Amino acid sequence: MLEETLQTSRFLRALRRESVDCTPVWIMRQAGRYLPEYRQVRAQAGDFMSLCKNPELACEVTLQPLRRFALDASILFSDILTIPDAMGLGLYFTEGEGPKFEKPLRSSKAIEQLPSLDITAQLNYVFEAVRLIRKNLPKHIPLIGFSGSPWTLATYMVEGGSSKNFTLIKRMLYAEPESLHQLLEKLAEAVTRYLIEQVNAGVQALMIFDTWGGVLSTQAYETFSLHYMKKIVSRLKQVCPKTPVILFTKQASHWLSMMADTGCDALGVDWTVTMAYAREQTQGKVALQGNMDPAILFTNPEVIRQEVKAILESYGDHPGHIFNLGHGIQPQTPIENVEAFINAVHEFSEK
Repeated sequence: MLEETLQTSRFLRALRRESVDCTPVWIMRQAGRYLPEYRQVRAQAGDFMSLCKNPELACEVTLQPLRRFALDASILFSDILTIPDAMGLGLYFTEGEGPKFEKPLRSSKAIEQLPSLDITAQLNYVFEAVRLIRKNLPKHIPLIGFSGSPWTLATYMVEGGSSKNFTLIKRMLYAEPESLHQLLEKLAEAVTRYLIEQVNAGVQALMIFDTWGGVLSTQAYETFSLHYMKKIVSRLKQVCPKTPVILFTKQASHWLSMMADTGCDALGVDWTVTMAYAREQTQGKVALQGNMDPAILFTNPEVIRQEVKAILESYGDHPGHIFNLGHGIQPQTPIENVEAFINAVHEFSEK
């Protein structure tokens, strides 16, 4: 009964490019620091990874935005770096600087010595959180599971954290491509198993975040990022064919056509192109998710409403649109503007 209710949800219908009564909307990073109740739970947890690794608290913050806003989907509260963390690289977070690793991968030997993961045991806290969230979510709200892409995970693992120029991993890419391929193969296998276990635990859709694919040349993107995402999608479609998969590469509007040929169900679109252009590039092969600039949420309800209207008009009266921001919501975003945004999507798209 639960599954039947979920399958008729706006979000999953839109992913299947079926007609909906109005455009579904959710927000990347919708459980986050812009919510005072999130900040309270984060303080209670002590630090970010402690929050991620506590299924009860992860469940609580996942549910928080659903209590405030008329969202059409929920996304598991977790982090893209759970897999590298489980591989023993010593993940830690520095305030204002983002994630860092104590033991970055700087040699082929370090890559060869990476341990094989027991996904179900080492990342059990994630699957426990999924089960708890699914139990407590409203019956009509689908839950999205996710992972970072192999390339994006590799950037953090080689660079040792966030990077502006990606010098270390690009040096490996051009000078030691076989070492990088070895790492990406290991990560693709781990990501695939991780996502399958999320489906087994109770998510209804999957998203792969390729945050740093856009820093690559077209040829390097095809070889070192898209190739591995395509492998993951192919395997997911064999094991859990009814679970839709969304791919999102930031700053990849010029590659949407290639991405649409991976076998995925939907593509995330950032704000650098119109939805009309994204539709033209993908030729109706996939649903599209996006694509308002998160900065617009710092303006006022009237500006937000006009931008929502413009994006809906750009997409046109076609199936397969999931409204979202072009990237994650910013921590200082006014809550009343988030509410105005979500309400405007439903109001202007209502059939």
